[in-house]
Amino acid sequence: MATRKYEAKAGWMSKSYKLKKETVEAFAKACDEAGVSQAGKLTEMMNAFVNEVKEAKKEK
Repeated sequence: MATRKYEAKAGWMSKSYKLKKETVEAFAKACDEAGVSQAGKLTEMMNAFVNEVKEAKKEK
């Protein structure tokens, strides 16, 4: 319970997606080989995409 309270206060949330098994396994392997966490890489890619969309909107 304390963990959930902390996560909510700190702005963390859990999100679930349905993806192809092959994609999930290949991503996990690539992250392992690169020595990065899956959550960290997903956050990086999400932030890059958000910034890409923001920049595209500015150019219009």
